Amino acid sequence: MKMKILWSLMSLITLCRMEDFPDCNHDNWHSLETTESARLECGPEFKNLCYCSRICYEGKHQYVVNCTDTKFTSTLPLENLPNKTQVLIFTGNILQKLPWNIFGTLDRIPSLRVIDMSNNKIREISGKAYHHVKNVQRLSLDFNELSLDTQSNHPRVFSNFISLLELHLTDAFEDGQPRDIAETLHEIFFNSHLDQLIKLHLEQNEISDFKDSNVFCNLPNLLDLHLGDNDLNALNFNLSCLHKLRFLDLQHNNFTKILEQDLKTLDTFAKHNQSVTIDLSNNPFDCSCELNPFIKWMKKTKIFVRNKNLLKCNDNGHNNKKDLQEKKNCVSRVSMLSPPSGSTIAITMLSLILVGLICTLVYLQREDLNKKIIPVIDSVNKRVRYTSILTVDARENDV
Repeated sequence: MKMKILWSLMSLITLCRMEDFPDCNHDNWHSLETTESARLECGPEFKNLCYCSRICYEGKHQYVVNCTDTKFTSTLPLENLPNKTQVLIFTGNILQKLPWNIFGTLDRIPSLRVIDMSNNKIREISGKAYHHVKNVQRLSLDFNELSLDTQSNHPRVFSNFISLLELHLTDAFEDGQPRDIAETLHEIFFNSHLDQLIKLHLEQNEISDFKDSNVFCNLPNLLDLHLGDNDLNALNFNLSCLHKLRFLDLQHNNFTKILEQDLKTLDTFAKHNQSVTIDLSNNPFDCSCELNPFIKWMKKTKIFVRNKNLLKCNDNGHNNKKDLQEKKNCVSRVSMLSPPSGSTIAITMLSLILVGLICTLVYLQREDLNKKIIPVIDSVNKRVRYTSILTVDARENDV
């Protein structure tokens, strides 16, 4: 809930402030719109609850329709969007289900580039809900309750977004355990043909596993993959098919260690793409020696590990956190107990040679050794016998 409130505040701040960009410079451009005129311009279908005007949005002057926290229960206003709309912000409503053709049956809004329908309690999206969106480049469905039931959401739901560059699905799916988002996502990506997509956000969806390792392979141009704030503990999805990937966000997951096979996968991937960044900060790493391969890997890999200063390990399973970069005790103990492989071989060979020399020396001097050792052995045996006789005599006297 806090995340949703924070997101709403950030949206309002973004809309209200005039950024100091050339296109939005105060000296070069002034809006004559007032709050009242912006409401009236939307039309009667918007019930005087929205603002429709040209404002500075993300550094550019764009025509924005802003319906934030308007509590609409239907998408009827969207069928009457002004033709010049470039950015649609339709959030904080109660929609449950998106019906067919939410923007109407006519292609009236050719300039529409951004659709934000976050935080609308959307559960079902009909297969023909989004039509006339061929020029949309960003779609946000964050903080909704999309059903994982394939009967409720059509797998080709995004098929009309042929120009889509960004897809935001942060905390977009229904709660409940177990949840298998992987299969749902694969069906969507496979059937929607999002060939131009470069950014995908899937944070806060409690994803613990991708049963289909090729879940992202139908996104050939993907650059940024955001999987933060989930429950992943391994890289159980295919990276080799994402030839253009430049950033992998895995922060705030459930990694206690990084498997060596995952490190090899990352290194193999880095050979094809020289500018790859990964973020593994704020994971509950275990301070055991099993983490050493990952620490060594960070020092030599070509992949840029972002936020290294936020990499911590939990000491003995407790909440006492230690910096990974300062974790040297285990490394030194291992070094003392296990010399490098070359030294180990040399010491073993010298030991064998020494044993061989001693055996050879004993064999060559066996006669001299017999002359010196046998008298000593006889003397010891005599002493043992004498001691035994005396002990017996003493016992007889006592009786």
